[in-house]
Amino acid sequence: MSDIHQEASRLHKQAASDHEVAAKHHVKAAEHHDKNQATEAKEHSKNAMDCCNSAQKTSTSACGTSAKN
Repeated sequence: MSDIHQEASRLHKQAASDHEVAAKHHVKAAEHHDKNQATEAKEHSKNAMDCCNSAQKTSTSACGTSAKN
């Protein structure tokens, strides 16, 4: 496999992983909201946003690398 294909694969896998971590934080935030635990919900919400931002950047790179093929 060429270097560009390997890089595209790596980036897509990383983006998927980042999205999965973000989703877990969203679930945790929702669970804490259900329990009226605002402080914990806010913390998980912030973590979800950070992960989403990272995932979006990685997704953009991954899709851009795939488009070069």
